[in-house]
Amino acid sequence: MIRAGVGCTSFLDHVLTHELIPAGPIPTAFDPEGVYPYVSYIETSDRPVLKKYEFVVLENERIRVTICPDRGGRVTSITHKGSGKEVLYAPGVIKPTRILPRFGFVAGGIEVSFPISHSPTQNDPVLHRIERTKKRVYVSCGERELRFGMQWTVEYSLGAGDNFLTQRAVFHNPGTSAHPWMSWSNAAVSSAPDTQYHFPNGKVLAHSSTLDEIDWRRSGPKQEADIEEMTGFFWKTRDANAFGAFTPSFGTGLYHVADEAIAPGMKLWSYGVGKDRAWATLGATQQDPYAEIQGGPIRDQSTKLELQPKETRWHVEFWIPSDKPLDIHSLTTPSVTLRPVSDVPLFDWAREQEVGMWKDLVRASESKGRPPQSPDIIRCLWPPSGMENLDAAFNWAVENARDEERERWKFYHGTWLAGTGKKKEAIEVLSAARRLGVAQALLARLLRMEGDLERAGKALRSIQETWLQLHPQVMVARDEVLRALGPQTQAEREQWLSRVDAFADGRIIERRVQLLIDKGEFQAAKRLLLSAPFQKIHQRYVRTALWKQLCEGLNEPYLPIPPELGEDRLAAFGAYREYE
Repeated sequence: MIRAGVGCTSFLDHVLTHELIPAGPIPTAFDPEGVYPYVSYIETSDRPVLKKYEFVVLENERIRVTICPDRGGRVTSITHKGSGKEVLYAPGVIKPTRILPRFGFVAGGIEVSFPISHSPTQNDPVLHRIERTKKRVYVSCGERELRFGMQWTVEYSLGAGDNFLTQRAVFHNPGTSAHPWMSWSNAAVSSAPDTQYHFPNGKVLAHSSTLDEIDWRRSGPKQEADIEEMTGFFWKTRDANAFGAFTPSFGTGLYHVADEAIAPGMKLWSYGVGKDRAWATLGATQQDPYAEIQGGPIRDQSTKLELQPKETRWHVEFWIPSDKPLDIHSLTTPSVTLRPVSDVPLFDWAREQEVGMWKDLVRASESKGRPPQSPDIIRCLWPPSGMENLDAAFNWAVENARDEERERWKFYHGTWLAGTGKKKEAIEVLSAARRLGVAQALLARLLRMEGDLERAGKALRSIQETWLQLHPQVMVARDEVLRALGPQTQAEREQWLSRVDAFADGRIIERRVQLLIDKGEFQAAKRLLLSAPFQKIHQRYVRTALWKQLCEGLNEPYLPIPPELGEDRLAAFGAYREYE
């Protein structure tokens, strides 16, 4: 339908999609490599399958914007109609790479993150709504997220004659406790050596293999060819609140402007033109790299804010596609009259399969009926920590269930307690689920965090299910605890790891390398570490630490770190992990 010079249509289309392999049935509560209650992933399949997605197109005579609610409300395309060119990076396939929080990041388009960077649901379907007024068309995407139960909506809108996309994000906390949050709008643009980075002058934090503060005018890169390694730049001061990138060889550019009072965040991310460039092509069908230009309401990614109970926050950003370079010091925030923030829809839970079971449990407990059947543990369907009212329902289910069902309700109760941060209460409940291996595996993680290695080892040794004993999640957790207990457990470690020495699982290979190092077999450890088929992974440095250990044992220099390890070289920075 066309109204006020703006059209909005929807369509379905297939996209080649590389599926993800879940890490396993042990919940992600207090897991530094995950974010509860979401499943973490361990591997991306090499061959894609066809999957169908819904897209919404918003357009006027100057630009055409495509939004995908089935991919977290991401903008997948912006076409500059004057030139007919795409200004966003469009990788042609959905191929997740190993980046926190779930190790399933997909590059391309514009991703709006909340309550962490990157969003846990960036590849999941969220709810959406299309609304029209006399002067604008609005496409709103959002959900109530599972981690804290907070609501987020990203509203895209277009008016007749607009040469920019207006993006407004609204965050609301309907709960009774304050929760931490951050948010970034991450636009991926195709890059080339001649890609020009038009960012303001000022003091900039440069995050690469080192962490430095630079003066952008004197030391900042002017184009992609000036960047040697993967680097993130955060602006601490600036003389403008606009930025962008333009590539002369493509004839395309994208610029961002916002009111500094509500959206001061400004970041540039590049993989550079050196050895790290290969990381920029992991998620595409062709060897074409990309860079990211990012904005948001927080100045950098090392801190989070808190959203108080019943509090609402919002900010507006503008994206300007262009077929020529723009002067960022001449760009001003567009004067746009938007509908009241109170008219922006706030959505409920987006995926019924994730919350329906737990809503049924609450209803059954309130009506004093019979407890519903608990989910099979291999479904990895863990009760959302964002649902505040589950404690009484779990207690009721445990009291009214029998045998195996009672054990599972104890497991889910303890899982939910751990997911909400109640570690001691979770330990007490999980300790009572002695016959359920997944409960004991999660219990071991919590006990280890408390420094009780003896009880953690006992919990892992109590697991009776053969399939779970040999599952990589448990194999790794057991070996870590046994090693921490001391060298007297070396024979036990070797006995367990020998039972899975044909597994090509990267985490198990890491533990086998560690065992070889501990036995003083450094050459064997080196051969195994360098021959393993590791997928590249960001923000995880286990293999690098192993390399340093074995190089010390061999009295060899550990630099340069071999690319076969598949780990980046970034210095520690950023609020990416909740638990270490």
